[in-house]
Amino acid sequence: MKMIRLFSGNDGQSHFEDIEIKLAPVHVAHFSMPFATDNIRFGRIEGVDEISWHTQDEPCYIVILQGSMELEIGDGTKQVLKAGDILLAEDTTGQGHITRSINGQGWKFLIAPAKK
Repeated sequence: MKMIRLFSGNDGQSHFEDIEIKLAPVHVAHFSMPFATDNIRFGRIEGVDEISWHTQDEPCYIVILQGSMELEIGDGTKQVLKAGDILLAEDTTGQGHITRSINGQGWKFLIAPAKK
């Protein structure tokens, strides 16, 4: 299982990195190791085409539940996240990223602060 990491580099720019989430068999399912978080929230974004340059308030996990969104970082690299994709958003400093809707459609998501 893959998670996309969005993080602040020493250069003041945000970067993407793919992280493999290792799963181990437990009875009839496969599970990862626990990820620490205090709470989860659910949200939706509608009627917004673009959220200009911004950073995350705190590191968090974001799981897209419905719809899709596009992220762009300073070097022009773009990632489209769609339903089922997992993002670890850790770009809390620097230039940050742009968030865009796809074809004017919104998205629904789960968000949980990432604890170290």
